[in-house]
Amino acid sequence: MAPQNAPAADATDVPPETGPSSPLRDAPRYRRLRRWNVVMAVLHFVQGVAMVLLAEPVEWPITRTRYDFDVATETLSPATVQWIDVELPLLVAGFLFISALAHAIIATVRYEQYVRYLASGMNPYRWYEYAVSASLMIVVIAMLAGIWDLGTLVALFGLVAVMNLCGLVMERHNQTTTETDWTAYNVGVVAGAIPWIVIAVALVGSIVASEGEVPDFVLYIYVSIFVFFNLFAVNMILQYRETWRWRRYLFGEKVYILLSLVAKSALAWQVYAGTLTSPI
Repeated sequence: MAPQNAPAADATDVPPETGPSSPLRDAPRYRRLRRWNVVMAVLHFVQGVAMVLLAEPVEWPITRTRYDFDVATETLSPATVQWIDVELPLLVAGFLFISALAHAIIATVRYEQYVRYLASGMNPYRWYEYAVSASLMIVVIAMLAGIWDLGTLVALFGLVAVMNLCGLVMERHNQTTTETDWTAYNVGVVAGAIPWIVIAVALVGSIVASEGEVPDFVLYIYVSIFVFFNLFAVNMILQYRETWRWRRYLFGEKVYILLSLVAKSALAWQVYAGTLTSPI
């Protein structure tokens, strides 16, 4: 059944109700998109490998908060203790490898299902991948801002995952509506805004405490990746408002793919230039 309220790939792109494979799989527009996914898988993978091979080993602590008992005052007070050290280059390479794997899967074993979803005006695989890769990106940004507490990092990871899964709900729900329902989108905006506010609070605190000595590259990362995250949201708005070339769902899909590559590459190499290169 064709979606009632979703940007369509093409007026004739109605996915089959039954059958082991979609007759759309060999359409030129999908073959081009398949090749594009293969290229993106290679680009993400190569960057991940380069990060592992070129980056200096940098370990950052993840801490946790617990109560300590003060014998002298017989009171409990919170104390921060180190929990584990993590390799920053592996965290950065992680979100690149996750994207590489996702692109490889939808270009191969899940290609036919991917085509059927696109023809319906949705792509669940995108949101599953973003729920992990974008959430890992926000963890890296938070650690750069000085947030190393395990509970806070888990919460930030979870909020960004929820934001992206709201994108999945947005696309699924609007398969059955006659007018666009923006509820899931609005919930996602709220969930996605909170991590940036938390990181901003940490950055401001660090700037005040250090009298402005926070590395410039951390501020550049915050601003640039914040802009990219918001461009994903703008892309969805343009799709559902069917603005200009976004009337075709496949155009928005290509924009998502391109934004993902540029955002992840920008974060990875800004981190590399700022913290993972050998000292001169």
